[in-house]
Amino acid sequence: MLKTGKVNLQSGQSFAFDTDCELGDENKVGLDYKELVKDVDAGDILILNDGQVSMQVISVSKNIVNCSVVNGGILSDRKGINRQGGGLSAPALTQKDREDIITAASIGADYLAVSFPKSAEDMLEARRLLDEAGSNAWTIAKIERVEAIENLQKILQVSNGLMVARGDLATEVGDAAVPALQKKMIKMSRDCNRLAITATQMMESMINSPVPTRAEVSDVANAVLDGTDAVMLSAETAAGKNPVLTVETMSKICVEAEKFIEVTLDKDFLNRTFERIDQSIAMASLFVAGHLKIKAIVSFTQSGSTALWISRLNSKVPIYAFTPDEKSRRRMALYRAVEPIFLEYELSDREALIQFSEQHLVDAGVVEVGDLIVITIGEPIGQSGGTNTMKIVKVSALPVKTRKQLSL
Repeated sequence: MLKTGKVNLQSGQSFAFDTDCELGDENKVGLDYKELVKDVDAGDILILNDGQVSMQVISVSKNIVNCSVVNGGILSDRKGINRQGGGLSAPALTQKDREDIITAASIGADYLAVSFPKSAEDMLEARRLLDEAGSNAWTIAKIERVEAIENLQKILQVSNGLMVARGDLATEVGDAAVPALQKKMIKMSRDCNRLAITATQMMESMINSPVPTRAEVSDVANAVLDGTDAVMLSAETAAGKNPVLTVETMSKICVEAEKFIEVTLDKDFLNRTFERIDQSIAMASLFVAGHLKIKAIVSFTQSGSTALWISRLNSKVPIYAFTPDEKSRRRMALYRAVEPIFLEYELSDREALIQFSEQHLVDAGVVEVGDLIVITIGEPIGQSGGTNTMKIVKVSALPVKTRKQLSL
């Protein structure tokens, strides 16, 4: 913690990290990460505040790391610290993280993002703590370390998705390596039926400016074209002057970029084999959507798995996921191209449910008489993992009432 909350460091000045310091100033600061004195040596470069400030280690004693500021700037409370090239031994889950997981479980969080995981074991530990706290929240691995890149496949296997956390990641691998790594991570996530979030400095200039730079517009659009499920804002909305305008601007960029998504379903289906019936039905719905001028895909889903599989490949066909599970509905809000709709399965008859969904889309103005829609559903109704049927329906229902927007 700093006495004034932040300090302005000048290039060339001395600055120290003191494990015994409780209240810092412009000359030194304390830190939670007490092992830093064991992890660094003279000559190492330390990166702070997502690369905005950097320092070279001059000497290390029992409890103090003495540095010289290389690139000065504002340093405020609770900023992360990295060593250029990685290698810090700090655990992914601190004691505070463990306490926060319990809090997240108590408030019913749908997702939990885990910072700085290095291995699958870090994500498994977060999952264990969530389970013990009675939470079924999905876990997102924030990829910020060199070690995480090396273990990416294993981390994805035990997580529900990843976040391309470009700030801290860039401090470890270098700025130039991040764009290619972003593309690799997003593709790997989609191939593994996992979610991908792209974050950090996407609209940074809009913290103060009412318009983004052309580079920021391209950055957001390219993340969409790469296949990310979500683009994330940080300081732009947390502390910026134009939070609402920033969201609106980013949304417009995403919508425009989606018009240019390339559909490669035929290539995507080559050499694919499926282990589950529900996954096979999901892929079959995509194949039909891509070859029969389908207007919409309707997925009746308990857990959201079928909708997730359908959303992993680009078809340019909107997906409407009807679910009786409120947690699944909230969770599916993050899926790309999926509009989740809460629907209590009061009807146990498959045809009655199909008619209801058809009427719902007609009333919303999504489809009209004569349009084709693909529907995935399972029997018995309401059984998780039970999707076993695909049906092509020609819309015949007429509007009963106008819905300005489907319920999210």
